[in-house]
Amino acid sequence: MPAPHRREATQDPRPLNEVVFLTVAEVASVMRVSKMTVYRLVHSGHLPAIRVGRSFRVPEQAVHEYLRESSVEHIDPTDRP
Repeated sequence: MPAPHRREATQDPRPLNEVVFLTVAEVASVMRVSKMTVYRLVHSGHLPAIRVGRSFRVPEQAVHEYLRESSVEHIDPTDRP
């Protein structure tokens, strides 16, 4: 069975102490999805995160990159060939 798709950790040029980490609840708020959706993205490897105790922290830049890569162009239904 093939391994699930995993995103590579973002190569943020900033020092680690300058990286902003978000909680799952904060990521859910930014993405306007449920916390369960964020957990699924983290567990599937589509959204990189670090574990701190029993919690996850997601680099803010990774959230923005995920949203940018996942965006879909609006298609005008009246613009058909």
